[in-house]
Amino acid sequence: MAQRDLGTYARNTWCPGCGNFAILTAIKAVLKILEEEGFPLENVVLVSGIGCHAKIVDYINVNSFYSIHGRTLPVAEGIRIANPDLKVICFAGDGDAYGEGLEHLVFAAKRNIDITMIIHNNRVYGLTTGQYTPTSPLGFKGRSTPYGTIEFPLNPLELMLASGATFIARCFSHGLELLKNILKEAIMHKGFSIVDVLQVCVTFYNMYEYYDQRAYELQDHNPQDYNEALNKIREWDYNTDARIALGLLYKKTKSTFEEEFLKPQTENVDRESRIRQLLR
Repeated sequence: MAQRDLGTYARNTWCPGCGNFAILTAIKAVLKILEEEGFPLENVVLVSGIGCHAKIVDYINVNSFYSIHGRTLPVAEGIRIANPDLKVICFAGDGDAYGEGLEHLVFAAKRNIDITMIIHNNRVYGLTTGQYTPTSPLGFKGRSTPYGTIEFPLNPLELMLASGATFIARCFSHGLELLKNILKEAIMHKGFSIVDVLQVCVTFYNMYEYYDQRAYELQDHNPQDYNEALNKIREWDYNTDARIALGLLYKKTKSTFEEEFLKPQTENVDRESRIRQLLR
């Protein structure tokens, strides 16, 4: 499958300047590289939620599944456990994953199931025209909070680190090369990986200038050091004018949920028999 074959007939309806275009370009490039390296794209499944981000599966010609709001991970976990040979990649928005779907996110990280979670974090509900989300800053003025929110934002990557995610990264839709490199590494990581992409919504919350002034790529950072990762994650709390670290923040090697789930009780029980036994 050549790069051009990854496109579809669906008309793209994102707003001009939307950060989703960068994620679409990056993931298509990564899928092409994976195929060139010998990984069949027939074994890739994309799962999306509800929101502007979710249209991405309409624009990529591989297997995909639309879930309901906040429920990308239960679907993805079912797919992954049913067929561990599949590479499962989730796309979700910040409201989708950090709001309605937060409990699923925490437990997927805790289980260390081998799924890649890509967050389109524009810090606003764009599809429903500008309400605040769990990562919107204090005082955010939107359709549901015309006088400004009175809530501090969640730092989702700190929560993911505490929950047991074994691959944690942050990217920005203005840095395409870093985004491609991180997405490929996240997809190839064995375990639960989450990439928080600062994906700007130009229509309802244009943060390009803010991020351009503060974002920097990590250098001389040890992603295997938990405390060092925590310090970098806490450096910016989604509400301050601090510098924003981009790149791989944390990585750890650990057995996955499906490895333990599908482990035969005896050497004489094959994987298929074990699955049938567990599903009775």
